Amino acid sequence: MNILVVKANNRPASEAVSSKMYETFMNNLEGVNVSTYDVFEEDMPYFGQDLFNAFGKVESGEEMTDVEKRILAAKQKAMDALTEADVVVFAFPLWNLTIPAKLQTFIDYVYQAGYSFKYDENGQLVGLLKDKKFIVLSARGGIYSTPEAAPLEMAANYIKNISGGVFGMEIIDEVIIEGHAAMPDQAEKIIAEGLEKVAAAAKNLSAVTA
Repeated sequence: MNILVVKANNRPASEAVSSKMYETFMNNLEGVNVSTYDVFEEDMPYFGQDLFNAFGKVESGEEMTDVEKRILAAKQKAMDALTEADVVVFAFPLWNLTIPAKLQTFIDYVYQAGYSFKYDENGQLVGLLKDKKFIVLSARGGIYSTPEAAPLEMAANYIKNISGGVFGMEIIDEVIIEGHAAMPDQAEKIIAEGLEKVAAAAKNLSAVTA
């Protein structure tokens, strides 16, 4: 089994709960092939006109600029990493109600018609990555699991909608740690209990390959 962990927080684990979740998950994996795609370490130009210019120049044979070469290479690297994975683990924080921009760029790179999805003869979207599974590991300092706040949460929901709803991947686990900033007197307990669930998620995955 090949595990791809998409790490989307460059803050140290001593300061960021989602980074601590990443470390806990990695430390509890056994007997699997695992690789990390760190979106803050990769060279990932933002998705935009540079990419479309690069596509055009590939077809015309024109010389590409440095940024056009970089974005084509980065997009291909992200797609190759996803292609090789049986299970994708997303480890990320909720920042300003959504995912970090670097994680958004990774999603933009692999969100491609003919690769991760297509449209059928009736114009309906069909996921093309149904052979893959995914896990969500996310931290948020506030409380967004209440009916009132849930519609504001656009990080874990976004990743699940894209990976499951668009790409067709199957979610097999989800660990959300929330409320540690809103309730500092309970933060240590909240984080500890959440990390136990992260460790269990890793061990469950390891057990599948045993």
